[in-house]
Amino acid sequence: MDIMDAIKTRRSVRKFKDDDVPDEVLAELFEAARWAPSWANTQCWRFIVIRNKDVKERLAGTLTPKNPALKAMTAAPVIIVSCAEKGVSGFYRSDAVTSHGDWLMFDVALSVQNLMLAAHSMGLGTVQVGAFNVESVDKILGLPDNIAVLTMVPIGYPATEGGSRTPRKELSEMVFREKYGEKFL
Repeated sequence: MDIMDAIKTRRSVRKFKDDDVPDEVLAELFEAARWAPSWANTQCWRFIVIRNKDVKERLAGTLTPKNPALKAMTAAPVIIVSCAEKGVSGFYRSDAVTSHGDWLMFDVALSVQNLMLAAHSMGLGTVQVGAFNVESVDKILGLPDNIAVLTMVPIGYPATEGGSRTPRKELSEMVFREKYGEKFL
């Protein structure tokens, strides 16, 4: 699958088959994730692989009410929890370099995007879950103070075909030339 096809055809998947995802397949996904760009090549991302049913249920219990990914958290054979080392990305000699502070969200998002596109290209489904109680997840996973949990990604073989293509804004609504509001095309 070519990269533009992967980008345009990837969909959020919330229903999974019971089929296991072998560690060798997950290793390929993490290989894709580790090649993402990062601030000064800090590679602040960290991942935790969850297969244990009880842990998946406890993590599902941290989601916000009516979260559409709730069932996916327990149905998926694997949950990948993406975390980041704090105070590394966006810093130089322990000082934040920009007004944005810690860039860990940017860097982890890039690595998770790589992981999700690789998963799609291998016939796996994913959905990124971000609406959950961070403190509860920290406790469940025993995260040290210097590690921040950012997203959880249920992953497995889709039980159904992906949904229809979601509408996208036109380029004219988001791309400008020289200054904001000036048409690019």
